[in-house]
Amino acid sequence: MPLAVRWPFPAGPPLPWALASRLVTGLVGTYSCVWTRECPAGARPGGGGGWRARGGWGGWGMPGVRGRGAAFPCRAPQPPSPRPGYLNRLRVYNAEVLHELVERRGPCTPLLTLSNHQSCMDDPHLWGSLKLRHVWSLHKMRWTPTAADICFTRELHSRFFSLGRCVPVCRGKVNMGQEFVRFKWGIGRLLAECRLDPVILPLWHGGMNDVLPNAPPYVPRVGQRITVVVGRPFSVRPLLERLRAEGTSTVEMRKALTDFVQREFEALRGQARALHPAP
Repeated sequence: MPLAVRWPFPAGPPLPWALASRLVTGLVGTYSCVWTRECPAGARPGGGGGWRARGGWGGWGMPGVRGRGAAFPCRAPQPPSPRPGYLNRLRVYNAEVLHELVERRGPCTPLLTLSNHQSCMDDPHLWGSLKLRHVWSLHKMRWTPTAADICFTRELHSRFFSLGRCVPVCRGKVNMGQEFVRFKWGIGRLLAECRLDPVILPLWHGGMNDVLPNAPPYVPRVGQRITVVVGRPFSVRPLLERLRAEGTSTVEMRKALTDFVQREFEALRGQARALHPAP
C-alpha cells in the first residue's frame, strides 16, 4: 500500500535534518519524562527491585546475556517503595537492564525491544523510563514502526513523525482488546534477515490505557499508575544457526523464530500482570 505522502526520510540525512531530529526527539522525550516520570524509589542495580545478573554477557561484554533465549539468571523483581512521580506514577522494574543496554552494548550490536500495546500514547509516554541524556541523544534513541494510516496522512504530520524517528508501516487487523494474540511473522522475518545479532529485550507495561483511554475525548489523564517490567535480554542466534544448518524453509524459519520470541514474551506477561493486575 503506497504512502499518502512523499517518503519522508532523506538519503544520507544532512546535518540540518539530524539537528531537527535531535530537537524533536529531545523535546518530546523531555515532555514524556515530565508526564510519566519514574518514581524516585524505583529499582537500583543489585538493590530491592531488579533482575540480578550473575555471570558474563557472552559476546556482548555485559552481565547476563548468553546463547539462546532465557540465559539471564535472575531473581523475581521486588516492588519499590511507593513515592509520588510527576503528573503520573510510573514504576519501572529492572530499569537498569534497559539503561545498561542503551548505554553499554557494543557499537555493532542492535537492540530490539518488544512490548505490548495499550494506548496511542504508549510511545512516547513510556520514554519516561529513560534518562534525559538518552532522549537527547540521536545515537541512543530508538526508531519505531508507526501506523502510516494515522501518522503519515499529511505532509506536516509526516515531517514531525519522521523527525521523531518514526518509520511508516502498513498495519493489518488491529487488536483493540486486551487479550493476548499470536505474534505476526514479521518479527520472525526481521530476525531471520538481520545481518547482525541483535539483543532482544521484552517489555510489558500496564496502565497506559488509563492515561489515554481508547475512547473519546482522547485527552491524557494525570494521577494514574503505570507499571513497566523490563524482561530478560536474549538472542535467537543459536536457534537461527540451527535452523539454517537444517535447511529449514523460509516460512518455517520465520514461524520458529516468532514462536520462540512469543514464548519469552508470554513468560514476562505473567510476571507483569502480578505486579499490575488488570481491572
